[in-house]
Amino acid sequence: MVVNYSKWDALELSDDSDIEVHPNVDKRSFIRAKQNQIHQQRFERRHQIETLKYERIINDGLLQRIDKLIASLQSHAQQATAPGQNPDEFMMQALMDCAGDGADDEPPKPPPGVHTQTEEPRYSIMMASLVDQVKKDAGENPPDWFQSYVKGVEGHQTKVQNLQAELMQKLADLEKEEGKKITSESIHTGFSVSAVAKEKEKSKAASKTSAETVEVLNPGSLKRDSLQRLDSAGQSSGAEADVDEPVKSTSKAIEDDDDEEHIEPTELGKAFAKIKMGDYKQCLQFISENHEVVAERETDGLLVAGFNAQMDGKQDYAKQCVHQALLLQYCRSLGRDGVGLFFKRITTPGHQAQKVFLDDVNSTYARIRSRCAELAKEKSSNPTKTEQIQLHAVDPNTSIHINIPSASPTEEVEVKAREVFESFPPGLQRALESGELDKVNEVLGKMSVEEAEEVVEKLGEGGMLSVEEGVIDGTTEEGKQQVKMLEEKARKEKMDAEAAEKEGRGEEVEVADVDD
Repeated sequence: MVVNYSKWDALELSDDSDIEVHPNVDKRSFIRAKQNQIHQQRFERRHQIETLKYERIINDGLLQRIDKLIASLQSHAQQATAPGQNPDEFMMQALMDCAGDGADDEPPKPPPGVHTQTEEPRYSIMMASLVDQVKKDAGENPPDWFQSYVKGVEGHQTKVQNLQAELMQKLADLEKEEGKKITSESIHTGFSVSAVAKEKEKSKAASKTSAETVEVLNPGSLKRDSLQRLDSAGQSSGAEADVDEPVKSTSKAIEDDDDEEHIEPTELGKAFAKIKMGDYKQCLQFISENHEVVAERETDGLLVAGFNAQMDGKQDYAKQCVHQALLLQYCRSLGRDGVGLFFKRITTPGHQAQKVFLDDVNSTYARIRSRCAELAKEKSSNPTKTEQIQLHAVDPNTSIHINIPSASPTEEVEVKAREVFESFPPGLQRALESGELDKVNEVLGKMSVEEAEEVVEKLGEGGMLSVEEGVIDGTTEEGKQQVKMLEEKARKEKMDAEAAEKEGRGEEVEVADVDD
């Protein structure tokens, strides 16, 4: 390809090293003198351009008023030829007709450095001077004063037009000369284009599917990892405690995509992670159709997804997430054209970029795998236990019953109890209204120990918990066995008490064998 260097001919250099000067002339002084000459000529040329542009504006305004004066004179030609018409009064009336708006009488202000010595007169003064010159040229008593005045004004019009044409030609020559050379002041930004990748708005609501749950003694402990906001003890605040619904999805729901403490890939990032490693054609097509996937949060989300997959034992998917995350990071770090540049290098056989990228993927995955192994080892050697407050009856013959205060209390005690009930979080209120102790324990399990103790104390003060003895039906086999067990337990307790009393007196004690 032939390169055209002709545009560099317009450069005006004052310190060209190839310049040759007379031996008796200092080269540096000659260069400085030439530089000052160039700057001086450039300054004078630009000053002339500004002056001519300003004079052009003034002449245009003057020509407009001369044209109006000629039109006014011609429109009143019959009035001028009337007997007894005074020429001075006639010309004064014509000047008033062409004066126009008084706001336009003042000429525009000159640019800095232009016509600084004299102040430009107003247009009305210019026109009055023109009329006086026309009267002077026509004489005191011309035979046909009207035609003499009209020809005099038209003559001045021609002079201004010729002056304007010369001015325009000179201005064009100066601007052409100014544009021949490239200077630092002529450098400007030709164009600038930037593209911002905006993520598509996606619905945060996931489809809800019901699933079976296993009933356990303390169901609240199974849902510990589903909480989002934790305090220093690893418990959530009491305001967030609620009765757990059936499991709605195998994955955790994202309550806030912008939560920095909970980083997860979006649905777009998850779809990109499913592309197999090495299928760069499919990756390029996916990024071209969904450019917002190159965002930094998608890279972080995929790395977190890879870490979680490694913790779950899904090694292949974990490495695939790491590969796709670093692919997006490389595309973003290579600049505006990073996507095309990355795939061009990575798909070139034998290119060094392939080795660099794959080594980075392998080393990153190795660190994740090592860290996951350390965490699994620590977890197995030091299992964490969370302290909870749960409600259970001490005596197996009794049960805890829940009493909800009336919504329309009449007595003072009931009013206070209702106020205590309404001060509880909505989740705890729903659990108490259900009347099931397991649901109340489920809500208490989500609270910290201090909050749960305070709630239990308020439940006791409000009389919402009561212990009632159970009734045994002796007509059934199960009831008969319970009665027999209670009788044996009472007989043993009585014999133990008598033996302890005899030991206190120093006597020998014989313990009778208990028949089965």
